[in-house]
Amino acid sequence: MITITDKAKSKIDHLMQDSGLDASYFLRVSVQGGGCSGLSYNLDFDNEMKKGDQFFEDRDIRIALDMKSFLYLAGTELDFSDGLNGKGFNFHNPNASRTCGCGESFSV
Repeated sequence: MITITDKAKSKIDHLMQDSGLDASYFLRVSVQGGGCSGLSYNLDFDNEMKKGDQFFEDRDIRIALDMKSFLYLAGTELDFSDGLNGKGFNFHNPNASRTCGCGESFSV
């Protein structure tokens, strides 16, 4: 399961509203090969379920993960920072053994 902080929920709601997305859309979180640590995070809005999707809900945000990504992201917290040290979504992943300096990729 992935959890979402209040700041991340606020930003997701804002992005969905600005994009004109209705309640049929959900947040798709996935892991892809790449980045300086080997695996990188991917966030997108989607409204089509795929075979093997795992669905969760936190703070009224529906979240979809494919099975491979679920194995890497179980227990992860999604946060959003708008501070001086960087702006964007941050993943606090207890499964990551190493994270790159920018926080956009990791390894297990």
